[in-house]
Formats: sequence, structure tokens, C-alpha cells
Amino acid sequence: MPTIIVTHDVTDTDHWLSSPKREELLPSLGASNIRTFVNPQDRTKVGLVMDIADLDVLFAVLENPSDELAEAMKYDTVLPETMAIFVAS
Repeated sequence: MPTIIVTHDVTDTDHWLSSPKREELLPSLGASNIRTFVNPQDRTKVGLVMDIADLDVLFAVLENPSDELAEAMKYDTVLPETMAIFVAS
């Protein structure tokens, strides 16, 4: 099971940190062991480390996000255009 890092910007870090949306949605995309990170020098830059059951499924979902995923990202104040994904090698 690959481990990935996902980074992106948010407009409200405290809201993003306290949001239940990650735990509600990401496991259905095959994510587990989800951990959150915040850049201490720029709190609008955040990240996640997680294990992913199937990278192809994740990338397909991100390529064409469902309304539920788009709404969750909006709720969490995620700026999707800033997202970057790194896969452990």
C-alpha cells in the first residue's frame, strides 16, 4: 500500500484542522492512516500523509471529482488548484 503526501493551500487553517470531512470521505477513496500537517511559517499551506489502497482509483477520482468531493474541499476551504501529490518511492 503506497504512502502519499498531499499538499495544498487553505483559506482557514483552524477550520481545516477541525473539519470532520477528511475522516468521512477519504477512507471511501482507499485512504488510511491519515495525518495532518501545517507549515508553521505559512499556516495557509497544509498537508496530509496517508496510505492509499489503489493509486489509480485516487487519481481517477481527483481527475473528475464527484460533487461530494468538491463540496468537501470547498467546506474545508481547500484551494484545489494548489494541490500537489507525492508518492513514496
